[in-house]
Amino acid sequence: MRTCQSRRTAHALAASTAALTLLAACAGAGGGGSSGDGDSINVLMVNNPQMTQLQQLTEEHFTEKTGITVNFSVLPENEVRERISQDFANQSGQFDVATISNYETPIYSRNGWLHSLDEYVEADADYAVDDILEPINLSLTGEDGQLYAQPFYGESSFLMYRTDVFEEHGLTMPERPTWQEVADLAAQVEEAEPEMAGICLRGLPGWGEVIAPLTTVVNTFGGTWFDADWQARLTDPEFVEATEFYVNLVREHGESGAAQAGYAECLNNMVQGNSAMWYDATAGAGSLEADDSPVAGSIGYVPAPVERTDSSGWLYTWAWGIQRASENADAAWEFISWASSAEYEELVGENLGWENVPAGKRASTYEDPRYQEAAAAFYEVTRDAIAEADPIDPGVQERPAPGVQFVTIPEFADLGTRVSQEISAAIAGRQSVAEALENAQGMAEDVAEEYQDR
Repeated sequence: MRTCQSRRTAHALAASTAALTLLAACAGAGGGGSSGDGDSINVLMVNNPQMTQLQQLTEEHFTEKTGITVNFSVLPENEVRERISQDFANQSGQFDVATISNYETPIYSRNGWLHSLDEYVEADADYAVDDILEPINLSLTGEDGQLYAQPFYGESSFLMYRTDVFEEHGLTMPERPTWQEVADLAAQVEEAEPEMAGICLRGLPGWGEVIAPLTTVVNTFGGTWFDADWQARLTDPEFVEATEFYVNLVREHGESGAAQAGYAECLNNMVQGNSAMWYDATAGAGSLEADDSPVAGSIGYVPAPVERTDSSGWLYTWAWGIQRASENADAAWEFISWASSAEYEELVGENLGWENVPAGKRASTYEDPRYQEAAAAFYEVTRDAIAEADPIDPGVQERPAPGVQFVTIPEFADLGTRVSQEISAAIAGRQSVAEALENAQGMAEDVAEEYQDR
């Protein structure tokens, strides 16, 4: 299956490269390029809380030590993805380092957009690449067997819930809940707490927003985007059932303004005590348990809900990649080596609290008593979720390309984004799920046709 996929992806990458290069040329480079003197690097990254903490710590703890100035450009998830794809496709060299994921890494590496990191990790004994969790490193390895990115943090997905609210109203969360059990609990919470949403789920358009959790629901309900023969399956009964379930759950028991709520909005919603449950990234737990969080100590964590599969959590990492066109690759690696190191985790733990450590990437983190104590509520569930995630076989049928919450083909970013707009419209009540998926099926068929002909 991998060999067949390799040939198909190679053709798709050629088309994708041309399209992205044209887009980049039309958009314009913007900003100033790298200095080329090795003393300054430009880093483009997502605005997740742990990334902004990194930005705050860099000057004092990295620049003063190395002399390397780091110029950060920080954008929301949807915007940063588009900006990175433009700059890396065009190989403009404006950004030396960018936050990319295990979706982009194999595609970008095949296309020659990334600098191989093998020589750096082999020469940098202090970095201890063998300490990186195997599922994470494998997801950042190109088809040539070389590493092309290193993780800042890794994650799966799980269900977070208010233990105090559940206890107050005599509700019990199963150790491994089904989605129907979650829906029933959400209804019971709202009956007991009319001012509190039963659950928060992403509804914001974006292949990395609403499509991520929705696809895990589709997988465990027995659906798939494409079958092994590249037939689009978005109007199959299982895909329809899963999507109707998700949309109805968030419409009936979800947060207000759900169609515009993504990860950041749901995190804030949960921290402020406005929701009883939240299904999302395991990385969110650190913020919920932070010293200044009003709900710290009141959250329970259980595996991602299932229906027809044994597990359903996604596998994801925000990682650092060096643009192939960078003139400052050595300085860029120094930054990556520091930002992904056990030393940086120690720095965060000592200065910001061990619950805020960007975990999910190093085995040593989960063996550290300080982290175990601070993350006692969630570290084992997180570690197990990452270990159980299966990007090759995440559902009940064979897939033509790997991926849990995405399909690892170049076209998926555009396809997933367009489909997400249809799903968000259904969440907002502007159309039915049937209408949304009928439109989405046509989009998926156009992509599938390209692969069927190869």
